[in-house]
Amino acid sequence: MDERGLRGLIDRVKAGGLSRRAFVKRMAVVGLTAPLANQLLAFSGVAMAQSNAPYKPTKRGGGGLLKVMWWQGPTLLNPHFAVGTKDQDASRLFYEPLGAWDRDGNLQPKLAASIPTREDGIAADGKSVTWKLKRGVKWHDGKPFTADDVVFTWAYASDPATAAVSSGSYKDVVVEKVDDFTVVVKFKQPTPFWADAFVGWAGGIIPRHLFGDYIGAKSRDAPTNLKPVGTGPYRFKDFKPGDLVTGEINLDYHVPNRPYFDAIEMKGGGDAVSAARAVLQTGEFHFAWNLQVEDEILLRMEKGGKGRVVITPSGGIEHLQVNNTDPNVEIDGERSSLKVKHPTLTDPAVRQALALLIDRDSIEKHIYGRIGLATPNYISNPEKFRSKTTKYEFNIDKANALLDKAGYARGPDGIRAKDGKKLKWVYQTSINQPRQKTQQIIKQALQKAGIDVDLKAVTASVFFSSDVANPDTYPHFYADLQMYNNGMNAPDPEVFLRQFCSWEAAQKENKWQGRNITRWQNKEYDEAHKAAQVELDPVKRAALLIKCNELVVNNQVVIPLVARPGAVAVISGLVANISGWDNNTWDLANWYREA
Repeated sequence: MDERGLRGLIDRVKAGGLSRRAFVKRMAVVGLTAPLANQLLAFSGVAMAQSNAPYKPTKRGGGGLLKVMWWQGPTLLNPHFAVGTKDQDASRLFYEPLGAWDRDGNLQPKLAASIPTREDGIAADGKSVTWKLKRGVKWHDGKPFTADDVVFTWAYASDPATAAVSSGSYKDVVVEKVDDFTVVVKFKQPTPFWADAFVGWAGGIIPRHLFGDYIGAKSRDAPTNLKPVGTGPYRFKDFKPGDLVTGEINLDYHVPNRPYFDAIEMKGGGDAVSAARAVLQTGEFHFAWNLQVEDEILLRMEKGGKGRVVITPSGGIEHLQVNNTDPNVEIDGERSSLKVKHPTLTDPAVRQALALLIDRDSIEKHIYGRIGLATPNYISNPEKFRSKTTKYEFNIDKANALLDKAGYARGPDGIRAKDGKKLKWVYQTSINQPRQKTQQIIKQALQKAGIDVDLKAVTASVFFSSDVANPDTYPHFYADLQMYNNGMNAPDPEVFLRQFCSWEAAQKENKWQGRNITRWQNKEYDEAHKAAQVELDPVKRAALLIKCNELVVNNQVVIPLVARPGAVAVISGLVANISGWDNNTWDLANWYREA
């Protein structure tokens, strides 16, 4: 779809001739996710949809104890030190941002009085956004919440010595107080995606009066890191790191009739299967997080009738990464160096053949089911939001023909080679039953095309670790192929797609902290992404981001396997609005249980 076509559709929505839902579906055809389509409307002057989820309780409290399970137990309760989802979700029991992302990618106010718009808050030049704060909000210790707390949160998170995991959202902006209930966020350059600082998982506002003496180098010494004082629906009661978090109802919560439950217990430990069983079979818990379980097992559990699996659209994508550098050659103490190209995987014919040897349909059918939907797109959603323009194909004969034509001949051992370079690779991923089964499916197909792979499984705590000295972490990528799931932390792909920019290459020089794990270098991609970063015209920006996605997919930089929507277990009767673009606990104040 060209720019003129996009503008025509937006004009129809503005005039009432096309519904928002129909527009979103049309955008899916060109590979634009539903949340980004909603933002495209918002940036073009169509107000974001307000949450219309009904809330039936007519009074605060009375719901008893809410028992939830995170099979990876939280270890701290400061949102700005929360590296993993478990700590982010636990911190959100007590802390709130200015705005949060709902299931459809609309921005909903939390501590903000309203969401900024082009008419009220967003500067025409894209260099600032003004937030109006909700009045009458109190911290759990009774102190008033004001603009001073918002400005302090920015100073705290942006200070390099604080070493906040959220620093990326704050270090390049300046935040100023306008009055006690108004702040302005200023950007260095035109910034079309302004909803980053103070929004979503990284947006938790912390109290200046309790953290003020613990900014910078003293940040880890704050008692409040483990005993939070927030503005959320529950007050902190007790915390046993890695095991249990408890909270009690906040009787002064700033939203009427909320929360419904009198107390909350977040239990940690165990594994995904036992967590699912505790909700779906025994009914011991009301909610279980992150069901990384084969769908066949979940379906059997659901037959007990005590609960259900809730599938939520998200930007998660289980994918195969293709190394553009040689992991077997060491240069200056570094493998997979940008100085040495991969001997076979930089050949377009080899990459195209590899993509043809991925049986996505079998991976979906026999492993993931509802929680892993076969897709050709890296920027993807559940089925109703998938792109219809990009295609995938499983065709061993076509792959063999491609390799024959490219000059890769089978040797006596059946393995193809060209100029002495064999198609023999190391294929790694984390230890996880669905992933090991996926490895086997892919290996069998590769063998039929004369490609041999050694399968490697790394303990998840090591594979996803930030230990720069450990060569088995995924940012090192000391293998030819590797597989895992990642996704957008916000319903806008600009930051997510930064992982393919040349300047983001993970390497020894930056302690392997660069986002570009595949080390792909492409001038056309770099230029498109740079242009999208500062393009204020929403239609032009959308077209640039679509182009970035197409370049990644069509060059087989990564090979998408299955889109991974969020999957949680919910006991019968529990009403919980889950978002795939924010924390699982983003809307905890509105949870309740029907009789």
